[in-house]
Amino acid sequence: MALTLETPVADRFRLTPPQRDALRRLGIVSVKDLLYHFPTRYGDTVEARHIDSLEKGDTAVVFGRITGLKAGKGFKTKVTMADGTIEDETGRIHCVWFNQPYLAKMTPEGALVRIEGKVSQRRGEAGELYFSNPKIEVVNELPIGVGDSLFGDGAAAHNLYPVYPESRGVSSAWLYHNIQKIIKAGLLDELEDILPGHILVKYHLPNIRTAMIWIHAPMKKDDAESARKRFAFEEIFLIQLSRQKARAEYKADPSFIIEPPQRSIAEFVKRFPFPLTGAQERASAAILGDFSRDQAMTRLLEGDVGSGKTAVAAVAAFAAVTTRPAIANAEGERVPQKFGNLQVAYMCPTEILATQHFESFIGYFAYLGIHIGLVTGSGCRVFPSKVNPKGWTDISRAQLLQWVANGEIPIVIGTHALIQKSVAFKHLALIVIDEQHRFGTAQRAKLVRKNEAMPHLLSMTATPIPRTLALTLYGDLDLTLLDELPAGRKPIVTEIVYPTKREETYEKIRQELAAGRQMYVICPRIAEPDPDKEAAVIAKSVKEEAKRLKESVFPEYTIGVMHSKMKPTEKDKAMNDFKEGRIKILCSTSVVEVGVNVPNATVIIIEGAERFGLAQLHQLRGRVMRSSDQAYCYCFAETTSEKSVERLKALKTAKNGFELAESDLQQRGAGELSGLRQWGVSDIAMDALKNLRLVEAARAEAARFISEDAELAKYPSLRSAADAKDVETHFE
Repeated sequence: MALTLETPVADRFRLTPPQRDALRRLGIVSVKDLLYHFPTRYGDTVEARHIDSLEKGDTAVVFGRITGLKAGKGFKTKVTMADGTIEDETGRIHCVWFNQPYLAKMTPEGALVRIEGKVSQRRGEAGELYFSNPKIEVVNELPIGVGDSLFGDGAAAHNLYPVYPESRGVSSAWLYHNIQKIIKAGLLDELEDILPGHILVKYHLPNIRTAMIWIHAPMKKDDAESARKRFAFEEIFLIQLSRQKARAEYKADPSFIIEPPQRSIAEFVKRFPFPLTGAQERASAAILGDFSRDQAMTRLLEGDVGSGKTAVAAVAAFAAVTTRPAIANAEGERVPQKFGNLQVAYMCPTEILATQHFESFIGYFAYLGIHIGLVTGSGCRVFPSKVNPKGWTDISRAQLLQWVANGEIPIVIGTHALIQKSVAFKHLALIVIDEQHRFGTAQRAKLVRKNEAMPHLLSMTATPIPRTLALTLYGDLDLTLLDELPAGRKPIVTEIVYPTKREETYEKIRQELAAGRQMYVICPRIAEPDPDKEAAVIAKSVKEEAKRLKESVFPEYTIGVMHSKMKPTEKDKAMNDFKEGRIKILCSTSVVEVGVNVPNATVIIIEGAERFGLAQLHQLRGRVMRSSDQAYCYCFAETTSEKSVERLKALKTAKNGFELAESDLQQRGAGELSGLRQWGVSDIAMDALKNLRLVEAARAEAARFISEDAELAKYPSLRSAADAKDVETHFE
């Protein structure tokens, strides 16, 4: 069988069962997948050291021959481990791998290897030096100047060598050598370059064949960087093409022109129990400006927990439901409509959030007597009630949907139940989507297509993401930031707590609980790991921590648990019990709902805080920033490493979540941003998110391509690739 890019890797190479499993985990099925499995970084053999030059505390690379590899357990700790000795022409050094006994079986005795890691020293001034948990790679040959006299004349062709993402059963070295075989077989000639020539020239990008060689076997760092830039630009460009196409299609149809008198808006806002912040005023003005055009608004409102996104949504809803609208005809003229009520659909990811927003909107709109409906899987409600004009009542689903279809209920709030076929609107003019990343594009499209005119779209999220990521994933939306907190909110007291201060911190918390407050406890795991499992991550778990707190720390208080493996109804019950005060302490994973309002919860403990990203820590901290009372966030850290401490200190000094998201991106890389890996964005494109100019260039080019040729008829290969990327990339 002739070798092609689509040839299964299993047909080309003899694979052991562990190798098959490893390649499947890495997403490598075909030869093309293997070619597109790019290195994460490059090592430089020039920086390799001889063993006799090593000192305690060094982080070093050595090349040599490994011998005496065996698996065992620690004498006192009984921790499983592998150990062996590496030797070069200048000496020998011991290597130990804790919780990785399988390395003894994976690495052949006497193999030439590359070792990279930190040099430690056993107790005592004359204690033996050793590598602790170093990275190990089998190599076929040694680089020039490192061990040649002992091991022969073999020399690497160049100083840079790629380091690939690996999985148990397939090493970086295995990947490197087999990718080189594919390149030498001439398969690069089969690759089609989907980027137009003028784009390559304009941005100084290598063609596909050159880029593939440079990324897998660079002669110098500039070549590797140039190749990575090309592939990053290509991926972001493809994402932007699909986003810009969606944007153009959305704006192609006419929408309702909504121009409420400024006086009526001012009177509505004056009734709020708080003054709008400058950021809220700017966001409201931007939305009202969008309403005055004959194209549908597509706007993303990003704001920290408690920044007042719901109030901005209420202003937008008020404008829609109290203004006699107009719509542009074929000639672009504004034609007044005879009907009075436009409708608003407000979609939330969970029932508890939908119910909370239903209650909030009653507070905003009660004085106007405007009807508000609630649609969830559990049932339906309507405000006002005939029996109680100031309250709501339960209502049959059929009756509520009939009123919505007739246009008698202007504001409808609900969960994804709103996108069901049975829900029909008469004049849907505005869609508000809360925590928009929780809904896929297909779900949003179902709601959008429920009307004869294209409704305005306001998406909202409290997830702080860097500007480059927002520009990439939400390229079809205009971005507005709420970067101010309402007046009167006290800065949250944030403390980093190390193990020696745990008991002292519990006493501070006890005072808050005794004063009637409530507390969240966030843990990285749901349950304890299997102690016999190799390399198990040891971290606090929800179930065990709830048990420990009840038995030995806060026995006098009710403690509930919540985690992702619970049924939605179970999670809602736990959250409701906490909201109503029946649970004093809620022990949970990070699934605690973003927008749930529990003003009485003023304390949050985050266990294993160094395991979370900065932006995620900030968002978790926001759970207790829901009132004017003093709030406290205790980050319990299990490590005192300088890098982790620096990151956690940033949590105390940053002004808002967006600042922290940018800091996380620079410090840890895009791959560590919460949820990013599951969105179908590759590591190489995620790393490029640090480069605002590259992202903006890709976005601008995509917008130009779509404006000139919406169907990309001149570039069929580019269109196919963009369609494929759109399917692959998830925005949930």
